[in-house]
Amino acid sequence: MTLINDKNFKEEIQKTNKPVLVDFFADWCGPCKMLAPILEKAIEEFEGDVELKKINVDNIPSIAQEMGIEKIPFVVLFKEGKPQKSFVGLKQEKEIKEWLMEGIIDWYKKYAEKKGFKINPDKKITKEIVKGLLKKEQKHGERYCPCRREKDEKNICPCFFHEEEIKKDGKCFCGLFIK
Repeated sequence: MTLINDKNFKEEIQKTNKPVLVDFFADWCGPCKMLAPILEKAIEEFEGDVELKKINVDNIPSIAQEMGIEKIPFVVLFKEGKPQKSFVGLKQEKEIKEWLMEGIIDWYKKYAEKKGFKINPDKKITKEIVKGLLKKEQKHGERYCPCRREKDEKNICPCFFHEEEIKKDGKCFCGLFIK
């Protein structure tokens, strides 16, 4: 966990290709103190695939204003330095895990839309594929396709082959993306 200030904010959320979960809190905030260990426990399931950063809003007035933070705790999921989704207030661990998984899946949905195809509509299958990708990233440092055995750069999801497979078969090899 990293404490962020006005000076290192952009660097801290942009220096990784992993999703970054940012907890905006204050020392005097009771719900913030209750949420902190819940967030830490919730990201354990993602085995290092999500980074947790903390920002004391009393120490970063310009960032808090820029982000439009009016209530705390305020939690934002960033991907590639851009906010993807957020929530305000205290949540339970199970809710946060689901919320995080949805955030990661949303990134794949946006990617698919840009490319003119879709993500698998079966949420259970999609969730399992993304869990597999996250496990590969934890084990090998990259989100290699969970259905391909080789640790080859061409197999990093979205893999080199997926567009051709979608055109030919209506889906990519692992089934994450469809026509």
